[in-house]
Amino acid sequence: MNALAIIAALVGVLAAGVIYGTDVFCALVQRPALAQLDDVTMTAAMGRVHQYGDRRLPAPGVIGILAAVTATAAAAGIALIALLTWLGLYLRVAAPINRALTAAAIAHVTPGNARALQLRWDSIITARALLMAAAVAGLAASAATH
Repeated sequence: MNALAIIAALVGVLAAGVIYGTDVFCALVQRPALAQLDDVTMTAAMGRVHQYGDRRLPAPGVIGILAAVTATAAAAGIALIALLTWLGLYLRVAAPINRALTAAAIAHVTPGNARALQLRWDSIITARALLMAAAVAGLAASAATH
């Protein structure tokens, strides 16, 4: 493979690694920590986390997807499928919850379904982390074989 594809795969590894690390942290640390908080504190904390995350994390996500497209080969194709599946989960489940908790935190209100919202978000974080693991591994394998 040419130098552009190798560079694209490496950039993809780095960009997807940002999201992977974030999701793994959320699965291993944030989820159990939030389960110990009252709804008011959980809503305020997660609303603010989503406020910044939804503003700052699209860049590495998009970069990872574009890098996977650029470096598409067998391994990178797996990465692309994993990234697009992750994006589908994010857009269908996580993003609406992020917006709801962000709005609640900004308004200093606690929705009656705050815990249910967080539990729904938590319900896909392991799948998201595993999909990012597949993406990072696929991109790394693509870079290593070229």
